[in-house]
Amino acid sequence: MNVKLSQNSAKDNIKSKNQRDTIRQQVRQLRQDLTTTQQTDAALQLLARFSVDKKILSANSIALYLSNDGELDTEILIEWCWQQGKQVYLPVLHPFAKGHLLFLHYERRTPLVNNRFGIAEPKLDVSKVIVPHQLDIICTPLVAFDHLGARLGMGGGFYDRTLSRWHQHHQQQSTVKPYPIGLAHDCQLVAPLPSESWDIPLPEIITPSMHYIFN
Repeated sequence: MNVKLSQNSAKDNIKSKNQRDTIRQQVRQLRQDLTTTQQTDAALQLLARFSVDKKILSANSIALYLSNDGELDTEILIEWCWQQGKQVYLPVLHPFAKGHLLFLHYERRTPLVNNRFGIAEPKLDVSKVIVPHQLDIICTPLVAFDHLGARLGMGGGFYDRTLSRWHQHHQQQSTVKPYPIGLAHDCQLVAPLPSESWDIPLPEIITPSMHYIFN
């Protein structure tokens, strides 16, 4: 019986992985197919919602990311943050701890390099690193999400690891940082996502047409 249970569990895991991989492929294609005009309009609409969020307005330090693979263009959000006098931080792949991120202070003159995934990130400078729990807000990229706040990333688990402390403690302490907010195109909303034990649901997700609050 134990063997059967183990085999069934393995089959379920494979089925879940296949479903998640299929969703990733389909949704990535949807956002890659958006025209330049659609991307520009989406970024402007997102900014309109982003710039009135109470948590964002009260934040001093905000982690964003540089868009890639059809993601919503975040440059306009970064520019707005600078204009508001907020400190902007970007993720950098940790050079020693595989699967982990560092967050570096980002300014207009910060030099950028491409990481091993071909994504632009600040050139590593330890003097610019901030400890994640010192960030007020961390805006996370995602591939897909559902109406419960479940988030599907690219599969590397980088943000799940980054947000593990918040996930463990936020129900006992409402001010635990960093507070996560997902950013996505409207087309990235899917039917309930197949989830895994390590997935961390998001309390808020902002799209061009909606502001979802799950907590």
